[in-house]
Amino acid sequence: MTVGFWLIRHAIVEENARAFLYGTMDVPLCPDSLVTQAPLHRALAERLPRPAAWLVTPLSRTRRTAEALFAAGYPRQELVEEPGLLEQGLGAWQGLRHAELPARLTGPPHLFWPLGGNERPPDGESMADVILRVGACLERLAEAHAGRNVVAISHGGAIRAAVAHCLAIGADNALHLAVQNLSLTRLERHPGGWRVVCVNELALI
Repeated sequence: MTVGFWLIRHAIVEENARAFLYGTMDVPLCPDSLVTQAPLHRALAERLPRPAAWLVTPLSRTRRTAEALFAAGYPRQELVEEPGLLEQGLGAWQGLRHAELPARLTGPPHLFWPLGGNERPPDGESMADVILRVGACLERLAEAHAGRNVVAISHGGAIRAAVAHCLAIGADNALHLAVQNLSLTRLERHPGGWRVVCVNELALI
């Protein structure tokens, strides 16, 4: 049976956190943006399917985004943590300011990301690793939620990886995808394979 995945990138993080590579660090959301983007939360909450299973990652910014969507009108749901949808782990490079990273790279950066798709930070993950992790997670979730819709609050890197898995594209190609905060990416798992319905869709307000 078909499974619908509704992947949402968490709301924007606070300004100080955006000054460095935070990866899987548990940084807070921007409180001002939560207020100013309330209309976007309401439009997104109205757009999402009902009923649906709701997933978040172990990082508080995804749970806090889900709570904002419930406050905006979506009926409150049980939130299940799914580590398989975490952001790219940047290992020893987490916490570096952006200007400090180029000296650490072993290869060229990507045009749209600080490091190339196959660059693996010490004790971290490459984007290629993330695609394998997220792909395995999606396949497992598709089996567990056959015939249902799944709303997952996740991260930009993980959502790019999910699309890459569905389209069978490489890590550098995946990094060309734009995934904005509070954007919606829809994927469907059919008996014969994956379909990408939309990527980086922003709710109309």
